[in-house]
Amino acid sequence: MKQLLFSLAGLLICLSSMAQSDTTKPQGADTIKVGNMIIIKKHDGKEKKEEKTKEDKEDDDDDVTVEIKKRKEYKKSNVSTNWLILDLGFSNLNDQTNYSSAATQAFYPGGTKNGLSIRNGKSSNINIWFFMQKVNLISHVVNLKYGLGVELNNYRYEKNIRYGIDPQILYSDSIAFSKNKLATNYITLPVMLNFNFAPKRKRTYGLSAGVSAGYLYAARQKLISDARGKEKIKNDFNLEPWKLAAIGELNLGVVNLYGSYALNNLHKNGLEQTPYTFGIRLSSW
Repeated sequence: MKQLLFSLAGLLICLSSMAQSDTTKPQGADTIKVGNMIIIKKHDGKEKKEEKTKEDKEDDDDDVTVEIKKRKEYKKSNVSTNWLILDLGFSNLNDQTNYSSAATQAFYPGGTKNGLSIRNGKSSNINIWFFMQKVNLISHVVNLKYGLGVELNNYRYEKNIRYGIDPQILYSDSIAFSKNKLATNYITLPVMLNFNFAPKRKRTYGLSAGVSAGYLYAARQKLISDARGKEKIKNDFNLEPWKLAAIGELNLGVVNLYGSYALNNLHKNGLEQTPYTFGIRLSSW
């Protein structure tokens, strides 16, 4: 019983010592933090027994100090690198083909614009940039931006269109497809001029504009039907091996948007279809 009483007494002593005021904090000082401002009000700490007059109270004002804490500036190097950037967006085609022309009818016999209609919202664009570098040109406000990566485009057709191999033509198949997709893969080098409107911040606000050059390293058509199952056909399908495009990027802090519009047609001849893409860019810049 005595041991229990001694234990309780020791616990009460510990709790009372923890409840005492912190003597390390300066006495007679009040601190208020408002945004980037720190207001410190210091008292003289003297106790006067005599009664003060109104004039004495006005003379004994406490000292008030206002400190403004500056925003920490983010120092940037003249050359910065961002690794593995991912773009998620949509692909589409601006079709300006004259379907009554001889060249078009030779490549797509009896074809119409409706026969090559693309499923909006289902045609995707995924870009994987191995790296992008930014080189300071003028006070980190104007920069040169370039990189290297791959562009992966999927064009999903609404109709039962098929690419022929020998000869290389387009035609409407006799069966219906539940999935009909043309995939084009490019290895691409983008070069842009970047304008950063917040050079002292880590997250930038600005825009970029420039051009890109891509080389077609793979193309395939994927078809799925009840009659034939899954088909995957690899060929160049009369596609242009090079893709030149005007490109742009909009930086809004944590959100980055991108877009591109090709400067040449998707096919070598027969069709006048211009690819374009847009979407969101996942980047640490």
